[in-house]
Amino acid sequence: MFTDRTIVVAVTAGIAAYKSAILVRELKSEHADVHVIMTERAVEFITPLTLETLSQNPVAVRIFDKDNTWDMEHIALADHADILIVAPATANILGKAAHGIADDLVSTTILTMMSTIPVLMVPAMNTRMWENPVVQQNVKILQKTGVNFVGPTEGKLADGRIGVGRMAEINDILKAAHKLILK
Repeated sequence: MFTDRTIVVAVTAGIAAYKSAILVRELKSEHADVHVIMTERAVEFITPLTLETLSQNPVAVRIFDKDNTWDMEHIALADHADILIVAPATANILGKAAHGIADDLVSTTILTMMSTIPVLMVPAMNTRMWENPVVQQNVKILQKTGVNFVGPTEGKLADGRIGVGRMAEINDILKAAHKLILK
């Protein structure tokens, strides 16, 4: 159970973003306080309203919105979050995190939290992207800095092909998060 645990879920722009709704629902069912952040492109795959409804917390998308209190919240949340789960983690966000690029809310939050709490990346992308040597190098860089990974798995992908690149099953993500929080 995630009772009295604060979990930040970062959603990036991949077709597997719809699975983040299921993840948020399951985290809430285990009594976690879930805060969702999204990249601007992720909202093309799943709406913030869906994730707000499931998390019962406001969802932040842009770091400098006039309406949002996230100007420094990405730093403040790191002070009391227990884990950051990036699901799905696209090749783009892996590259940004591996090379210290912080140009939006999600990448800034990842870099802020990497040094303070466990970060769990849940990659999901086309097989060709996952197997790209540059992406694999970025994964190795992140692992060396202590970032944790679950998945991707092999199976049918969004384009109908079979290969490695599917987002890990929700139960596997929950198990990995439990292990990291209970270390």
